[in-house]
Amino acid sequence: MKASNFSSVRALIFDLDGTLIDSKRDLIRSVNATLKELGRAQLHEDTISGYIGHGAPQLVGRALGENSTESERERALKFFLAYYEDHKMDSTWAYPGVPEALSHLAAFPMAILTNKPVRISMRILESLGLARYFRAVYGGNSFETKKPDPLGAQTILREFGAAPADAMLIGDSEVDVQTARNAGTFAATVNYGFGTHDRAACPADLYLDRLTDLVPLLIDDRGRDFARWKLRD
Repeated sequence: MKASNFSSVRALIFDLDGTLIDSKRDLIRSVNATLKELGRAQLHEDTISGYIGHGAPQLVGRALGENSTESERERALKFFLAYYEDHKMDSTWAYPGVPEALSHLAAFPMAILTNKPVRISMRILESLGLARYFRAVYGGNSFETKKPDPLGAQTILREFGAAPADAMLIGDSEVDVQTARNAGTFAATVNYGFGTHDRAACPADLYLDRLTDLVPLLIDDRGRDFARWKLRD
């Protein structure tokens, strides 16, 4: 898709893990610590990485396997969330170019829509100095449904007064592309993330090597003043 086709974009919705932050190592370590707590064998990091993106309950449930009981899953989830809370910033950082890109795009209304629990997401954003860029932050426990259900994206669009055609959802996995399609927004995918993505089955409208690549596509040579764009009632 040509850059000129993104001229209608006035609102941005970002995934968190694998898109803005590299949290892979801390998530993997937290899952394996949980498996150890339950007396289970630890999993290879590539296996765990493939489970990330659907929220903590599914991440833990898939790590335990189909034969796990509901009681085991509940115990595991409780331990995982507590352990991850204590270790969420051990090896987590913003990807190169992310702070710079967000700074350049600050005139746009921007939101986070992640399947990660919202309180942990906010604490990570605050620790990395990124929280100030976002008018809204929603997590996997903010709504009755998670991505790829469009409820979260639709809520953000309503709050921003933006039509789906005026918005772009940026993520790293096919879950994010599916969410964009379900909500009717543009879909952009970063090439550096760790989410699973069958690009043949779920192609995005745009692929980005760095988040800074998005800036010239949305802010053209005419220097449009997006800060003057007023959100509709």
